[in-house]
Amino acid sequence: MFGYFKMIIAVVMIAGIAGAGMYVMKLRSDNAILKANQIKLEEAVSSQKELIAQQKEDFQEILEANNKMNQLLTVLKKDLDDLDKRFNKKGRDIGKYAIEKPKVIERIINKGSIAATRCVEIAGGAPLTEQEKTATKKSEINRECPSIANPNYVPYQE
Repeated sequence: MFGYFKMIIAVVMIAGIAGAGMYVMKLRSDNAILKANQIKLEEAVSSQKELIAQQKEDFQEILEANNKMNQLLTVLKKDLDDLDKRFNKKGRDIGKYAIEKPKVIERIINKGSIAATRCVEIAGGAPLTEQEKTATKKSEINRECPSIANPNYVPYQE
């Protein structure tokens, strides 16, 4: 009976050692999985930080572009008001003038159309010519859009 009891204790000890060994093996595999997850998490955090930094840069660029667009819009509104003042004068009848002096009106309209077309080209991104960049006199400027076509021209203010 004493031998039977030793055998039971030995089996329990072997089972305990085997169970502890399996538990340690499970802990090691769990540890390896946790390490791999930690590495992935750190990579995700660093990529998110880079993404946030890029978004901040993009946001600043958008703000700068928006400010430039607002400045251009202000200039274009001023040009539109100037054109409106030029064309909406009381007592002016362009049809009457066209009948009386058709060649003069044709020349004026053609010259204005060419200037307006150039304004559209510049607003669309076309580069300024050297003549447009250096124009400083009223006779040299594009009268349809001097603020964008002739950056060095400063109109005389009375």
